This record gives sequence, structure tokens and C-alpha cells, in this order.
Amino acid sequence: MNNLKTTARITGLLYLALGVTGMLGFMTIRPMLYDATDAAATLANLSQEPWLAQIGVALELGVVLTQALVAFSFYRLFRTVDNFAAGAIAGFGMMNAAAILVSSMFLAVAQQLAVDPGIGLGEATAGTAQLMYELSSAAWSSGGLFFGLWLIPMGYVVLVSGWMPRLLGYILVFGGIGYVLSAFAPLLPAAYSGTAEMALALLATVGELWMIGYLLTFGVRSSAGETEDSLSLTAA
Repeated sequence: MNNLKTTARITGLLYLALGVTGMLGFMTIRPMLYDATDAAATLANLSQEPWLAQIGVALELGVVLTQALVAFSFYRLFRTVDNFAAGAIAGFGMMNAAAILVSSMFLAVAQQLAVDPGIGLGEATAGTAQLMYELSSAAWSSGGLFFGLWLIPMGYVVLVSGWMPRLLGYILVFGGIGYVLSAFAPLLPAAYSGTAEMALALLATVGELWMIGYLLTFGVRSSAGETEDSLSLTAA
């Protein structure tokens, strides 16, 4: 039982690290560097604040690292509940990590363009740097598909195990479905895509925050040890 709670809390810490690196990198530093309407401004930001651009790349890699680690930590936590579902959490999590890894490559190229003028010239360099950020954003949008998919089996094992509140399980499942749909929001007219994306991802955000808080605070319910033993006997 103590080992299970320890695994749960380690998973919660890794999940928290994933959220922090993603929030700092994608939601804080990226808007400070990337101007979606002005390629010259993006290049100027990268040139004038190279250290900030480097931190942005480092945080992007931090997202990849923590996503991969928490994916396998979730597998370790839930494998005795449902091995297939736990494997799906790990698999979809790794696919999202791969998408963000591609994004980090684009950011690294954009940062290098800004500090090494020999790579490109004038407007061509500004346009290329802008393109790198747009491709990075596209990688995040595509990765969101797998991030939504990983929440669905996560919610399922919460419901099956009884280790956490059932409401959390339902929120994760339906939030994951909403997150998957939000990956298609950019295909909508520009006037609606941003609002639709935020609305569809809202329930998933609630579920993630609750999951992180529950793992860190409680780990799993005290009856989880008995449930784990009964599952192990059934498997045997």
C-alpha cells in the first residue's frame, strides 16, 4: 500500500512538472517572442533576447522529458488495474512527447536563425523564423490529439480501480474527448476557432488539475491496497 501511494505521489510530481514546464514555455515565454502578425517583430525579439529564446527551447525539451516520464509512471501505477488501458496511457503520452519534440526542433532552428546571420538574409530570415514558430504551433495542435487520447484511458482506470473519486474519472474521459475535438478547432473559421478550442479543452484542464492535486495529496484511496491484492489474485 505504501509503495502504491509512493508511486502515485511520484506520478503527481511528474505531472505537476509537465504542467509547469508547459505553462512557462508555451503560455509565457512563447508569446513574449512570437508575434503571429509580424515576422520582423518575431525575429527582432529572438535577436534581442537570445537567452529567452534558449530558455524557451529548454522548457520545450522539459515538456518532452516530463511527458515521457509521467506517461510511464502512470503505466506503473495502473498496470495492475488494466494493463491494456495503462499501456494506452503510456503510448498516447509518448506520442504527445514526440510531437512536442518536433516542436522543440523548430524553435531551436528559429533561435539559431536569429543569432547566426549567415544562415539567412533579411526578410528571408524573418520569414523562415516565423515559419518555424508556426510549424511549432502546428506540432502542439497535433500533439493535443494524443494528449486528449491519453486522458480517456486515464479516466477509465480511475473508474475501474475505485482508487479515486468516480467523478474525476468521468471528467477525465469526457475532458479527453473534448481535448481530441479541440485539435480540430483550428480548421474552423478564425472567428470561432480560438473560442471553440478553449471551451473544448476546459473540462480536460479541470480533470488534470484535480488529478495532480489528488495524486499529490492522497496518492490513492486507502482501500487501494486491498483492491490491488484482489486484482493480482484474479490475474494469477
